[in-house]
Amino acid sequence: MQMAPNPRRVRIFLAEKGLDVELVEINLMEGENLGEDFLKINPRGTIPTLELDDGTYLDETVAICRYLEELHPQPNLLGTDALSKGQTEACQRHVEFDGLQPLLENFRNTFPAFSERGVPGLPAEYKAIPELAERGQRRYQLFMKNLNDRLADHKFIAGDTFSIADITALCTIDFAKVMEIELAEDLTHARRWYDDVSSRESASS
Repeated sequence: MQMAPNPRRVRIFLAEKGLDVELVEINLMEGENLGEDFLKINPRGTIPTLELDDGTYLDETVAICRYLEELHPQPNLLGTDALSKGQTEACQRHVEFDGLQPLLENFRNTFPAFSERGVPGLPAEYKAIPELAERGQRRYQLFMKNLNDRLADHKFIAGDTFSIADITALCTIDFAKVMEIELAEDLTHARRWYDDVSSRESASS
């Protein structure tokens, strides 16, 4: 699924760093991530997962990005000093927990292919819950209002420079569009920011 937000977050991060790694597509719709072969790699059944040259595996989007940042610190995407690192981490978490997770909660509990897989990964049955989808959509709309308010005073989400927080927000809003949830016209600051970050070369990743 090309627009799945978490793998795309890593692809954009890689593109911003100018790094070229081999990509292997896992078909979530058909449950390939819950197959025996993939579960040997990542028993949680979640993507993205990064395989290192020595056979070590890293999962979780931000953990993978943090590893890449340590190896390739420029251009910086996670902060440069104690304060900027803390601010970037806080903004990243706000976007992830207030925006992306509610959106995915909406998706997982409405999309037919996931009617028995309401929870990502985890090779077990979790039925979709329509009430969670409704709550997720309401939370997402509140997130967008708050994001618009923040961007009234900031060029990028964590301050003056592009960061992982912007990557997460871009992937969140683009995935919302897949779900036919458009960026509202009255969110003028968010639209200015979105037009800016969408024009970056990495956004096509």
